[in-house]
Amino acid sequence: MDTAKLIHIIVLAIVEGITEFLPVSSTGHMIIASSIMGIAADPFIKLFTIAVQLGAILSVVVLYWKRFFQSINFYLKLLVAFLPAAFFGLLFSKKIDALLSDVYVVGVSLLVGGVVILFVDKWFNKPTIKEEKDIDYLTALKIGFFQCLAMIPGTSRSAATIVGGMSQKLTRKAAAEFSFFLAVPTMFAATGKKLYDFFKEGNTFTGEEIKLLAIGNVIAFIVAMLAIKTFITYLEKKGFVLFGWYRIVVGIVIIGLILSGHDLQAL
Repeated sequence: MDTAKLIHIIVLAIVEGITEFLPVSSTGHMIIASSIMGIAADPFIKLFTIAVQLGAILSVVVLYWKRFFQSINFYLKLLVAFLPAAFFGLLFSKKIDALLSDVYVVGVSLLVGGVVILFVDKWFNKPTIKEEKDIDYLTALKIGFFQCLAMIPGTSRSAATIVGGMSQKLTRKAAAEFSFFLAVPTMFAATGKKLYDFFKEGNTFTGEEIKLLAIGNVIAFIVAMLAIKTFITYLEKKGFVLFGWYRIVVGIVIIGLILSGHDLQAL
């Protein structure tokens, strides 16, 4: 196995595991990481950045397995929330793919999203919905439309759905957990679509690429489990301000490097 490729995969899997459920954009961070490593244009890496999300979302199923065996309403609400992203994702799939290697878009999205996140705790400070079971179908649908914002790289699916949930009077914890649950059908569908297109075009995986996908997903699964537990504990105590400032700093650095003439994809 190519040692350099293995290192690249390990780095990207760790980045995915840490950032998938934080409001900082996992896709954006993987685009940044792959650009810095000079592998952003690699077709396999582009596919990997989507496929590795499977490992991360499986951590949700493991950590919250009881929720997934509660009632049919749980799945119906997830389906309703998932539909907007499914519709617009299929409608704009080519445009979305074109943005996946645009580091400048990531930088701007991180910056703008960071400013928004700084104020969500003040804007939505009177929650009335404390648990997923209290979310109705209309509220689930509205959160689903917020999730569509994450089609812009750097926005963060987690941030969009958590802010969407809080805007519908969910507590921080309830919004974050519903965001985790919604990630399962959304990421499964995104990965399935990406793999379908990959094979439809006549592509196949080499034995080494299959091993790299497996290794990456296992690493993302383990890291994501740790990240979820840490995030929920921190969120209940401190809120979103730290994540907002982090996004702003990273966004400004990226935009500054690009405007000063640095080609991040060539680094």
